[in-house]
Amino acid sequence: MSGRTMARTVLLFVCVLSLSPARGQVSYSIPEEMQKGALVGNIAQDLGLDLKRLRAGKARIYTGDSAEYIELNKERGVLLIRERIDREALCRQTTPCALHFQIILENPMEFYSVMIEVTDINDNPPLFSKSEMTFEISESALSGARFVLERAVDEDVGMNGLQSYTLKPTENFVLKLHSLSSGGKNVEMVLQKPLDRETQDHVTLLLTAVDGGSPQMSGTMQIQITVLDANDNAPVCSQSVYKSSVTENYPKGTILSTINAVDADEGTNGIISYTLSTTVGAENNVFAIDAKEGILKLTGDIDFEKIKSYEIDVLATDHGGHFDTCKIIIDVIDANDNSPSINVMSKSSEVSENAKIGTVIAIINVQDSDSQENGRVQCSVDENVPFVLQSTSNHFFSLVTASDLDRERESVYNISVVCADEGSPSLSSSVTLSLQISDVNDNAPVFERSSYEASIPENNAPGLSIFTVQARDADWKQNARVSYMLEDSSVNGVSVSSYVSVSADSGAVHAVRSFDYEQIKDFRFRVRAQDGGSPPLSSNVSVKIVVQDQNDNAPQVLYPVQTAGSVLAEMVPRSADVGYLVTKVVAVDVDSGQNAWLSYKLQKATDRALFEVGAQNGEIRTVRQVSDKDAVKQKLTVVVEDNGQPSRSATVNINVAVADTFPEVLSEFPDSAHDKDYNDDLTFYLVLALAVVSFLFIVSIIAILSVKCYRWRRERMFYKSGANLPVIPYYPPLYADVGGTGTLQHVYNYEVCRTTDSRKSDLKYARPSTDSIISLDSTGTHTLTHAQRGKLSIDSEVRLNS
Repeated sequence: MSGRTMARTVLLFVCVLSLSPARGQVSYSIPEEMQKGALVGNIAQDLGLDLKRLRAGKARIYTGDSAEYIELNKERGVLLIRERIDREALCRQTTPCALHFQIILENPMEFYSVMIEVTDINDNPPLFSKSEMTFEISESALSGARFVLERAVDEDVGMNGLQSYTLKPTENFVLKLHSLSSGGKNVEMVLQKPLDRETQDHVTLLLTAVDGGSPQMSGTMQIQITVLDANDNAPVCSQSVYKSSVTENYPKGTILSTINAVDADEGTNGIISYTLSTTVGAENNVFAIDAKEGILKLTGDIDFEKIKSYEIDVLATDHGGHFDTCKIIIDVIDANDNSPSINVMSKSSEVSENAKIGTVIAIINVQDSDSQENGRVQCSVDENVPFVLQSTSNHFFSLVTASDLDRERESVYNISVVCADEGSPSLSSSVTLSLQISDVNDNAPVFERSSYEASIPENNAPGLSIFTVQARDADWKQNARVSYMLEDSSVNGVSVSSYVSVSADSGAVHAVRSFDYEQIKDFRFRVRAQDGGSPPLSSNVSVKIVVQDQNDNAPQVLYPVQTAGSVLAEMVPRSADVGYLVTKVVAVDVDSGQNAWLSYKLQKATDRALFEVGAQNGEIRTVRQVSDKDAVKQKLTVVVEDNGQPSRSATVNINVAVADTFPEVLSEFPDSAHDKDYNDDLTFYLVLALAVVSFLFIVSIIAILSVKCYRWRRERMFYKSGANLPVIPYYPPLYADVGGTGTLQHVYNYEVCRTTDSRKSDLKYARPSTDSIISLDSTGTHTLTHAQRGKLSIDSEVRLNS
């Protein structure tokens, strides 16, 4: 504790009230003007409370209508100064000056009374209402003549209040103090040496008022005295003390008393005027006196609750400056002018329907500022509600349950509390307390449907809301607050939580990932709805999610295969007729439905008038007879489109060789896969391969020429022998498609007829569809299948024979 606060004396006493929620009372004593945040006392320690109890019980201070000067620190369990306390503003001259409030705790409800006495410090100097007083004193005034001086007012009390006066200079006058029954002092200036106007016609004195505080404080007032002649008799009041009474709230102008004074002088020196001294009541313009008649009247409002008695000094002064003083004591009588003030200190907004009888619903403090029977209060509630009021202590009432509650019968009570005093006529006040009856958890959530089914397009964005499940609970508030969650399950061996999530509050089902129809077409899971009761109740529902296909896959061309290392070409003989099947484009689409319906069209071609593509089957056929003018090298670009919205497509480039011999094809489709940066070793092998092929080609030409010469000689001999053979016609190549579906291989059947005279005999040879492709691989070597070699040999022989 700091040195400044060591001067405080802490007074503690605890009393237990057996019939009241109030557990005790604590008293403290503190000086006024303490700084904001200063420590008043350890209330937790003094009351024997645990800090956890303060926090759990939501401890707070209740002051009623009074200003809150004190605050409670629940974390430390101490009382602190909230606002600076000015004892004079709070209590004026009343002693002792104390603050009364209660500390309220809940669960269970308790309250403790706290009284803090505010002690005075010397913070106000004595003050005179006037800075100067003037007197006209006759030189004939005798020694011992008294002159009443203005009293100083010190708002402090006790030793800090006004203690003494001094008067300087003291040649002619001395001070004389008279103690009053109220504790104050009348200040009189007594003439001890007669004045001599011819010597000094004006005297100036200094009156000083000093308090007893430490450090000592003072106030001053100047006294100006004008010396006059002749008038040697002072007025004399008929009574030194006048008593009167008035009931509060009396109308203005009410006559309270009449002051009477006489002066033995005659003429103007015997004319008396009455004035009120500057005291409480006079300075507030509550009372006024007729200067000539001495009639005291009520001119302002008086309130018994603020001031219960007035003491007023009246000065009777003649024209010579002589005067006498008398006192008027006015007692204020209380009137029943204040209705009871009802303050709800603590109130439960709801109570469970299974609450026990005697459960405290609210604590009410009732105050009536009036006194005696006007301030005695009785409170009651309606008879048709299951609640009663119990008086716990003076001015405190507890509202408790008197019978069992049933929410189904009544869910809300509006309880009217009426408090009336015993005055005549009686005044009353009322307050209505609203109380909600809470439900117990006896209903499980129920889904709006027995099962749910929803769809979502594939390739959705993660987090997309699919749909919302909704369940309702017939209970109330927390018991009816439904939360949603996924039940543990798996889809294709993966937890369902990696597919979808459910909003706990709204029941909205969101996609956690992007779905792919080609991987998963639908899945099922269960959603549980659970209420917030204790213990909670729940129910579940089955949910099916169907993934809708989207056109997210472009067609894939299976045939012809596009390779980067070689140039592929389909060979069409110049003798091909209209409708000759060049090749067939085979494509698939992994989508489903109309997204997988494919169509084919020719996008670009060297000669559009020569080829066409089947829109549904992808077959490339000739549309006219091939002529010698047609270029050997024909490039076709075929587009494969699906039927999705928007549609997707793929393109395939097809090289077609319109030629009858292989060399013609090679001349138009040189190897395009040569890499210009091949190293020297690779070049060497290419040159070597070219030399070997050239050698084999020359040998083949020689062999063919030899065979041709040999056959020519045999034919000559055959003709000369007169052989007569039937003529066998020549048939063009035939094509048969046995695939059917467009995804299998096609078989091409060619029939070639030959004898020693190729136009008069035939030979049948069959090959698969892929045998019509001439491939130039990346090494530059011309690769021919066995069937291609056979066909090339036959074609060469046919050419030679023709």
